[in-house]
Amino acid sequence: MTDLLDNEGCARLNELIDEVTSTPARIAVLFPAVARSVGRGPTDPADPDGLVTSRVEDQARVALLRAAAQGLGRADLAREVAALYRHGDADEKRAVLRALDHLDLGDDALDLLGDALRGNDIRLIAAALGPYAVRRLDVHSWRHGVLKCLFTGVPLTAVSGIAERGDAELARMVDGFAAERRTAGRDVPADATWLLELLSTYEED
Repeated sequence: MTDLLDNEGCARLNELIDEVTSTPARIAVLFPAVARSVGRGPTDPADPDGLVTSRVEDQARVALLRAAAQGLGRADLAREVAALYRHGDADEKRAVLRALDHLDLGDDALDLLGDALRGNDIRLIAAALGPYAVRRLDVHSWRHGVLKCLFTGVPLTAVSGIAERGDAELARMVDGFAAERRTAGRDVPADATWLLELLSTYEED
């Protein structure tokens, strides 16, 4: 990500990574301040809220979590990640969710996905359905996460593994969603139509 930062930002990020690598507990203080000390902004101007692509501060925070992970056991890392999420603002929560795929946490962070998917912050919903969710989230929760994207307007391009994990039950749910929209005289989102076409090859057993 160094090409996204100026020289001062790169130097500061490297300093923070070194500090967290040597003293992992420092992440509790440094993680929230990353955007102020390193930089912030979209990596893709067409995605200013970082729904599909990570923002600069997301990538910097992920780098700090990866550095902390080098000096923490899995249980301690899981506690640290949970604390950063629970006490963080929405931007910090999004970065934690984006970092999960880069950390060896097994199922220990599933409750964070559940929290994000129960809420209505589209930034967190999008971040919660990344690669970690594909590997770890149970199929029922994953399907409902996809449907929540349709309800809240999160682009399905933000959902990892949708072609591989989609199935006949998801197709049935999306078809029901589309039917309800039509009955209410509302437009069916283009993403719903796209997903139904993608899943049209699935058949009920």
